[in-house]
Amino acid sequence: MEPPFTHPLIIGPLAPIFWALMGLLVGSFLNVAIYRLPAEGESIFKPLRSRCPKCRTSLTWYENIPVLSWLVLRARCKTCKCPIHWRYPLVEALTAFLFWSAAQSFAGDPLMIGIVALVLSGLVVATFVDFDCFEIPDEVSIGGCILAPVLSFLVPRLHGVELDRFEAVSACLLGMAVGGGILYFIGWVGTKVYSVDAMGFGDVKLVAAGGGFIGAVGVLHGLLIAAVLGSIVGILNMLRLYCELRTRVAKRHKADSRLRSLQAARLAGRYIPFGPYLAVGIGLGILGWNNDGALLLQYLLD
Repeated sequence: MEPPFTHPLIIGPLAPIFWALMGLLVGSFLNVAIYRLPAEGESIFKPLRSRCPKCRTSLTWYENIPVLSWLVLRARCKTCKCPIHWRYPLVEALTAFLFWSAAQSFAGDPLMIGIVALVLSGLVVATFVDFDCFEIPDEVSIGGCILAPVLSFLVPRLHGVELDRFEAVSACLLGMAVGGGILYFIGWVGTKVYSVDAMGFGDVKLVAAGGGFIGAVGVLHGLLIAAVLGSIVGILNMLRLYCELRTRVAKRHKADSRLRSLQAARLAGRYIPFGPYLAVGIGLGILGWNNDGALLLQYLLD
């Protein structure tokens, strides 16, 4: 009998498919976490079975098959016919893709694949909770800050194959200090300049946790990617709001100036969750795709 971590299904040619299937199952659990973590009086593990958020009916196993059940049920609860949001299959498919990517990036090393899959799962939860509630669960951010040094000590190759345990922990702590410190400083400066909170502390904790897994260089690349993505999305959001305002003005036949609409769109559109873009940057780093950040930095400097 093959040892579990050397089974061909886990480390062989079919490993990416195996991990993708695992990602589908984990993604179903992540949907529960995304819904319950920010909700008052809810627990991830109680009740154990998933249920419809509208009628509270517990789902049977065949109603809870990742992606497939959503398609078969035509995106509606079997009991109350309430629509099931498209986010549920999206999270499951995204998690499957991320697990597949981890298996491709760390082929033949199931322990690293498992660690990376765990981190990516936390980033998925942080992303969708931040989109919904403009907050990042402490279970993800603080949990990551605690877990990063522990895993760095137990698995030093997380930070480099030539590092010993204490060097790996040092790299972890440096990454946490650099990531969290830079974002905290940016938020502090923004608060002083604009007299409003410019950066949520949840973002600071998330990037500190991420820095613990990808190190100082990786977290710098991650911050750069997050800043670029956040800026692009922020500008597009302002343009969207501006177009909506101009459409409303035209329908009401009011003589409202374009400048006033632009100012309103700028004020309202700049408030976007930053956590999802930090998650993208950290995710690219943990997958070993730091070269993407380096290429982006070189392009911007040139």
